[in-house]
Amino acid sequence: MSEEVTPRSATPSLPKSIVITSNEDSGKTANLVGGLISIAYFESLLSDTLRATITFVDSGVNNSDKIKESILEGLPIVGQEKVVLQFEDNNKVTIGDKPELVMYVNKVTPIADDTRKTQIKLDLVSAEFIRNEKARITKRYDGKISDHVKQLLTEGNSIGLKTKKDISDIDETLNNYNYIGNNKKPFYIINWLSRKAISAQNQKKGKSAGYFFYETSKGYHFKSIDSLFAQEQKKSIIFNETTGIPKGYDLKALQYSKDNNVNVQNKLKMGAYSTRTILFDPFTTYYEVITPNAKTEEDSLKLGGKKLPKLNDEFNNEGTNKEFTRTTYYLLDKGTLPTGDSKQQIEKSGEENFEYKDILNQSIMRYNQFFASMASVTIPGDFSLNAGNMVYLDVPQLQEEQAQEVSKQNSGLYIIAELTHYIHVSEGTFTKLSLARDSFGKTGRASKSSIAN
Repeated sequence: MSEEVTPRSATPSLPKSIVITSNEDSGKTANLVGGLISIAYFESLLSDTLRATITFVDSGVNNSDKIKESILEGLPIVGQEKVVLQFEDNNKVTIGDKPELVMYVNKVTPIADDTRKTQIKLDLVSAEFIRNEKARITKRYDGKISDHVKQLLTEGNSIGLKTKKDISDIDETLNNYNYIGNNKKPFYIINWLSRKAISAQNQKKGKSAGYFFYETSKGYHFKSIDSLFAQEQKKSIIFNETTGIPKGYDLKALQYSKDNNVNVQNKLKMGAYSTRTILFDPFTTYYEVITPNAKTEEDSLKLGGKKLPKLNDEFNNEGTNKEFTRTTYYLLDKGTLPTGDSKQQIEKSGEENFEYKDILNQSIMRYNQFFASMASVTIPGDFSLNAGNMVYLDVPQLQEEQAQEVSKQNSGLYIIAELTHYIHVSEGTFTKLSLARDSFGKTGRASKSSIAN
């Protein structure tokens, strides 16, 4: 990094091309750049596919008789049209490092306007979004969960998503799980499996449960919570009142806000603090109560910061009087779908298909705890970032203070939970990041040369 770093321009980075193709005639297209008002491109750890919205003025297109008609009626736009976008930020970085982004029309919304020309908003989705609505999974799956995810993404013939996108970022799972699709959609099954998966890299049953499945411009990801927090930080961001970007940082935030909302009731209902699972074996009438809590699982629940929130001891009953704010019930899955031939299946009939006691409670708490500390920052458009990246953030102790007095509570490492790139022809190009981590307290550093460490 150079010694002199200046703020990146937030002036509009106008797209090179936004070409929409008619479903009726592949040779009939319209370029929306001329009438463009804005683009919003969206990625999230909680979203199965990419999404985008384009708002433009319908300036018309020539029909076969060389008579100009509205794009909406002349193309026409009826849904599922292919849209090829070519755009970059002010540093000449493209979305996903690819020359173009291909998406498809999911929704068309005419917007009332006082001018003579109508404004149109197009909601765009990935191809896999549409294929997911058509596919139903009926086959039997046997083996590692991570292998199942790859199959569901790549298989075609209405039993998978037939994706051609990169799926190399799928963390291998430690545990096997056998099941039948039961006519469910692929995305439903993958997200269902994510709650049952344990990372092979960490190999800690009961300590590393929980995955996120999501798409970015780089491809599809099936990532364990542990690996998200174990990655190297992508960028260092600072928010202060000084001009320029101090040495050691990549970006200066234009806006910053801390999510200070606390809803104890919701947390209690979700089982963030204490949850239990009751397992029942219908064949033997055996049942077992599994009761881990946030305190005993602290090491696996605070990967991003230094400490978990301190709760009031007045409400922490222990022993036989301990209360649980969420209870889940499961029938033990034994011998239902064992692997092997008939003899092997009989031999394995008493084995568990899924280790409930080692996974379920812990994954529930980890998902809830993942969003314990949240912040939002807006930066000049930076298309090199993706949902799931780790960033370092320094913010002042108080809003009016300078960077030298950084917050020991809110600064540190975060995961990008959601990301939106905005391109507005008059307002500029911005990237809004929704950041999350599972605990509080400053961890990490911007760089060795950072003044704030």
